[in-house]
Amino acid sequence: MAALLWLLIPVMAGIGAALWSTWAGRRQHKAGDANELTGYARFREVMERSNSGV
Repeated sequence: MAALLWLLIPVMAGIGAALWSTWAGRRQHKAGDANELTGYARFREVMERSNSGV
């Protein structure tokens, strides 16, 4: 019986890790890529302005 209890510990740890990875990997962004694309467009504009004066 004690051996089964020791085997239960890694099984529970595996289940806990699977639940945590599912929770941690959920999608954080509801708006999609729109915010990232606008930020990248602003970055490109700034880089083009800084390179045009050289």
